[in-house]
Parts: sequence; structure tokens; C-alpha cells
Amino acid sequence: MLRPLGNVGSAARQDGRHALVIGSGFGGLAAAVRLAARGWRVTVLERRDGPGGRANAFLQDGFTFDAGPTVITCPHLLEELWALAGQRLADHVELRPVEPLYRMRFPDGATFDYHTDRQAMRESVRVLSPGDTAGFDSLCQRVERMYEGGIGPLMSAPVPHMLSLAPFAPALVRDEAFRTMYGLVSRHVKDERLRQALSFHPLLIGGSPFTTASAVYASIQFVERRWGAFFPVGGTGALVRGLVTLLESLGGEVRYGSEVTEITVEGRRATGVRLGNGTWLPADAVVSNADAAWTYRYLLPGHVRRHWTDERIHRARYSMSVFLWYFGTRKQYPEVAHHTLLFGRDFKGMFTGLEGPGAPSSDPLLYLHRPTATDAALAPPGHDTFYVLAPVPHLGEGMDWRTRAEPFRRKLQERLARTVLPGLNEALVTSRVFTPEGFRDELRSFRGAAFSFAPTLLQTTFLRAQAQSEDVERLYMVGAGTHPGAGLPAVLCSAKIVDTVIARA
Repeated sequence: MLRPLGNVGSAARQDGRHALVIGSGFGGLAAAVRLAARGWRVTVLERRDGPGGRANAFLQDGFTFDAGPTVITCPHLLEELWALAGQRLADHVELRPVEPLYRMRFPDGATFDYHTDRQAMRESVRVLSPGDTAGFDSLCQRVERMYEGGIGPLMSAPVPHMLSLAPFAPALVRDEAFRTMYGLVSRHVKDERLRQALSFHPLLIGGSPFTTASAVYASIQFVERRWGAFFPVGGTGALVRGLVTLLESLGGEVRYGSEVTEITVEGRRATGVRLGNGTWLPADAVVSNADAAWTYRYLLPGHVRRHWTDERIHRARYSMSVFLWYFGTRKQYPEVAHHTLLFGRDFKGMFTGLEGPGAPSSDPLLYLHRPTATDAALAPPGHDTFYVLAPVPHLGEGMDWRTRAEPFRRKLQERLARTVLPGLNEALVTSRVFTPEGFRDELRSFRGAAFSFAPTLLQTTFLRAQAQSEDVERLYMVGAGTHPGAGLPAVLCSAKIVDTVIARA
């Protein structure tokens, strides 16, 4: 619920309390805005030269690339942030709906348009598999019950212990949230291609529909239908910049090139942070939007970590990583949708190789992003901007992407050229890759995991990192590694939870 703040004006009335936020990803910026709107003096510390964290953007040879998230759902969570400052999101960022949300291509050549509109989606199901329309309807009903009865309320509520789940448990048990995502979908539809189309969503948060991710993540489908899916004009980077401007209008600031190397503590209470240049910055509260495992393992001394010990951190299960290839073409591909999924021959086998360190699948599901389908200004005239994402294992001993990256990129190029991007080899004009080593070294993600802790039942709700640190007072956690998890809506909800917990302190 929004808290009325009256006429906020150009800057919030500050009450003297100072909060330091580590990292300028969506979670860090959202938490900073909420605290600034409450009257805190807020400083965001970002080690890189621009904002966004995983959601950073970059320019190369006239092309604009979003480095990370590209699907915007639950716009009301963003609208809340602007409303806290007495402003309107629509006055600062234009969100354009994306329909179809995904165009899916299967190895047999069949295609499937995945819509946020239920009736349009039902028609796509009828065309692909006429016998599964009734099953699709029953799946939609179950997913909606699951979300309304448990998942929705849990998304923005602190869940510090098992008893916190008690009000939601009956609904989750009734709708079989304990099943795997693929298992739940398979109870309703029979066509294997449709099963894949309706159960791939855990990939968006670093999980497997066969093992790690439970049926609760089917709620992503309901979220898409209820609130739609959008893309910001100017790219996701425009949304990040809008949040920075919003924070500054409330009196907050973002300091770039400011790497935090230590969270300082006195007794068991956070007192501030130390930067890489030795500068100590005191604070009344520290909010870490850095990777949760990285924060505990490398930014806090071991003697204060009774819960998040080195052993616990190393024993935890981590999400997959991803290989990203950004590229631009001197020609346009108008037949390619904004978001395209290219399924491989062995859907289940692909996930088997992602659940630990190892070699990537030789035929993974690929996500191809063509933002110029919605905003042509992201490329020079007559050109297209793309990135392709391939799920790969997180880092283990002996992994060296310095030698593996280019051969892997070439395989992706060959596959795209023979499927949806004919003539790609001749049309290619700019290129850059980002590997799991980049997630570890540039984004400080433990083991190069792109989505932090894996979304398993034993690493969810009260078993995931909490908004209020279990080890240190006045230290708060926000982002993909905390409850409720990865994905933009969940990360924005984690900022709401931090706001709630700090307000109660």
C-alpha cells in the first residue's frame, strides 16, 4: 500500500538519518527511492561508471544495447515509486506493450505466439494443439488461484521464519505448489511443445522446470496476463536512468566509481562501509544490492556471520549463469519478433547440464532479443540491434571462458543464421560477448551465477537471504538473492520489503 507523503516537492524533507546503498541495480535504486521518500538522506555507491548493475546499458558503434533485463512486467510496482515522490512514471518513461510477448520456434519448424492476452493465447494453443484448449483453461484457473491465495501476498511480505508461511500454506498445498513446474503443466496439457512453452519460465529466474523450480513459478504466467508486458522507449537503460533522476529529485545521490570493499561493524551492528580507496563512510543503515552470497562472503568479517558462514555459502545451490552475445546488423529482420525463443532438441537434457559447474549444452534454448522491433532508434537507420542469451552452467574449477567464448559464440551465430536470421554472417557489423566470468568479475556474482541462489524449495521464502540481515543489525539485503527472489518484479518487491522492515526498526 502506498503511504501518503503529501506534497513532496523537489526533494524529500530529510530527517538526518543516512542510508548507504551498495549497488545501483533495480533493487538498490528502488530501495533508495523508498528511503529517500521517507526522509532519509540516501547515497548509492556504484563501483562501475554507470547505473543499473545487471540492468546496465551500453553504446557501441551507434547501437544501444541493454545488457540485462528486457521484459518489463508489473508496471504498477514502478508506478508506486514515482507516486511516492508525487510524480508519474508516464511523465518520465514511456512503456510500450509488446505483443506477442514471445514468438517460439521449435526444432520441427512449428512456431507459437505466446500472448499476454488470454483469449489470444487460447487461440495460439488451439492452432498448435487443438486438444489442449480445455487443459490450458484449467491451468490458467489453477495458476490464478495459486497467485491470489499465496504467491501474490508472499511477494511483498517479510518471511523471516516458517510460521510466516502459515496463512498461505493451505492455498499452496491445495493447488499443488509442491510439484515441479513441468509436472504441473503436464497434468493439464499433453502436447510436448506446448508443455515446453508453458513451463520454460523458471529460466527467467535461473531455475529448472524439472527439478529446482516448483510450480509456484507458474504464477509468472498469471502476472503476464494480469499486468501485461512492456518495453521502455530508449531501452531498459532509460528506465534505470529514470530511477536515478527520480532519486535525485528526492535529494538522493549516486556515486560512481565507488567500490565497497567492506561493511564495517561494531559489535553486531553495521556502522558504514569502507571503499576501495580506504575512505570510510558512516551510516545509520546499510542496504546491500550486491549479490547476497558475495556480500556475506567478501564484505563482512567471518566472526559476525553465525548464520551465513563460509560453509553455508559454499554449500548453497546456485543458479545457472548465461552467455550473452550482443550484436548489430546492417540489415533489418522485420519478421523477427521483439522476443524470440528457439527451443533445442532436448529440452529436459539442457537443464541437466545447468545444475552445476560443467560444459554448456550443445543445443540450448536460446532467447533472442530484437529491441528495434519496438524502438527503431536503438540502432542506426536500416539496422537492427540484437542480443542472444544462452543458459550455461555457473563457474566451477577449471572453467575458462577466455578460450571457450569465441567458439561458443560462433555456434550461436551459425544456429541463428540457419534459422531466424538468414544472411547474418554478411550482415554482422558489431559484436560483444559477456560470459559467466563477467558475472563474477564485473558484477561480483558468486560463482558467476546470473541469478544468485537457485530457486529451490529449500532456498525460498524464510530459507532465502532475508531483508533484515540474519547476522548484522542495521544491515539490509535487497535483490535477486533475497526473498522473494530473482526477476524484475521480485527484485522490486524485495525493495518494498526492505522499506517495511526498516520502517519497523
